[in-house]
Amino acid sequence: MDQGLPPGDPPASNDIDNSGDDAETRTLRARLVDIRTEHQDLDDAIEALAAKTLPDQIQIARLKKKKLLLKDIIVRIEDLLMPDIIA
Repeated sequence: MDQGLPPGDPPASNDIDNSGDDAETRTLRARLVDIRTEHQDLDDAIEALAAKTLPDQIQIARLKKKKLLLKDIIVRIEDLLMPDIIA
């Protein structure tokens, strides 16, 4: 199943250096923007479907499921870009 990450194995740890904007980081940031846009588009589509007189509940459920999947991918990419720093 496609997890929305660029091809290739993700780093073994979350030790991506945010100070340098290497090719992988730029790719992840671009992918993050695309996924956030798609996530917002799904939100708009769900809202439009729900506003209909007879909304298609099955279609709405499918869109919500895809939206949740995209949210999980967003969180994974954000974790790769901004690792937790334990003080």
